[in-house]
Amino acid sequence: MASKGPEVPLLSVEGLSFSYLDSPRAALTDVNLKINRGEIVILAGQSGCGKSTLLRCVNGLIPHMYPGDYKGRIVVDGDVVAETPMGKLAQMVGFLFQNPENQIFMFSVERDIAFGLENQGLPRQEMRRRVDEVMGLLHIEPLALRPPHELSDGQKQRVALAGIIAMRPNLVILDEPTSLLDPKTASELVSLVSKLNKELGITFVIVEHRLELLTPIADRIVVMDKGRVVMEGTPTEVLTNPASSTHGLAIPPVFSLYSELAERGSRLPRAPLTPEEMAQELNAP
Repeated sequence: MASKGPEVPLLSVEGLSFSYLDSPRAALTDVNLKINRGEIVILAGQSGCGKSTLLRCVNGLIPHMYPGDYKGRIVVDGDVVAETPMGKLAQMVGFLFQNPENQIFMFSVERDIAFGLENQGLPRQEMRRRVDEVMGLLHIEPLALRPPHELSDGQKQRVALAGIIAMRPNLVILDEPTSLLDPKTASELVSLVSKLNKELGITFVIVEHRLELLTPIADRIVVMDKGRVVMEGTPTEVLTNPASSTHGLAIPPVFSLYSELAERGSRLPRAPLTPEEMAQELNAP
């Protein structure tokens, strides 16, 4: 029997460089990145490092809507982004903005969720089925007839995410999704991302500064600095590397404590991802 070949990445960024027309310096320089199906990947780095530009390249806003000097290529699920119409890309790559109010605008929650499906021209019965399905999945059925502008920030975010999930993209990008949320609501969002990843197999790329919230569910962290990918690995590999703090990352306390213990010769069996896991490791016989 023939051996199974290597997994084809869902997202492949190959030698990508980009400069905006009005900028004297490159926003991205020779970026190479592969993300496999089913992964949850955190994209990290200080402001101005190139994260937003990379996201615009992945969802097609660059080069379709932002002109500039574009080199290299991005392939999403077999399609070259620069050669794929924006309408098709919108079905392949979901994008949740930092402020969900930027993408919810209909008169009721269920109409907002159905908006993208209407643009796809789906039959009414199929739209109704998908809207009901995704509202149940995200536990927002009681909000169906509510005007979105009356909702809390956390509820608005779920509605915006529901509209994305209803389109059934394989890749969803979240741009600093916890920045407007209180700790409880942010924790609920992280649990929801984990659920969608496990139950639907959705691949997530998440830009986030509050790393302590997402490291427990992330497969990898990709760190950018000055338009380049400078570090990449599991949360433990990246956040226990002394070089990570030089790239503007806010190291979660649990990883700082783990590194300090290691420096003092106290080796834990494994690197904890949460304070609870740290307590268990420290109290283990």
